[in-house]
Amino acid sequence: MSKMVHEFNDIIRKLRKDLFGKGPERIHTVFVENMAISTLYGNLTPTEKFIASSPEGTDMVHVARTKMIQNLYSVKPPEGLEELVGAKLVHLFSDMKVEEDIAVSVFVFDKNIAVDRG
Repeated sequence: MSKMVHEFNDIIRKLRKDLFGKGPERIHTVFVENMAISTLYGNLTPTEKFIASSPEGTDMVHVARTKMIQNLYSVKPPEGLEELVGAKLVHLFSDMKVEEDIAVSVFVFDKNIAVDRG
């Protein structure tokens, strides 16, 4: 894993830990052109798992998780994210499969970030 991917994942993990009280257990990120695509595993807190034990609860956790992340990023990207990749974040697309505790975030930047930075 490149240093940039590792640092990118650390920023995502810290933000989610601060926001939800638990960060993902594992993150896999790839850079493709002007996008960073991150798959996050093991996101849910014990309380969220309990709430998600019913269909209504699953919907509540899904909406809360996805909306909170999207709202947070729309106000201000996490500290150091844009500096790390050398581009401005223009969109974040995020979704979660609560039953499998997997989330995907697609970060779209204003220019190519998938360059070899050694």
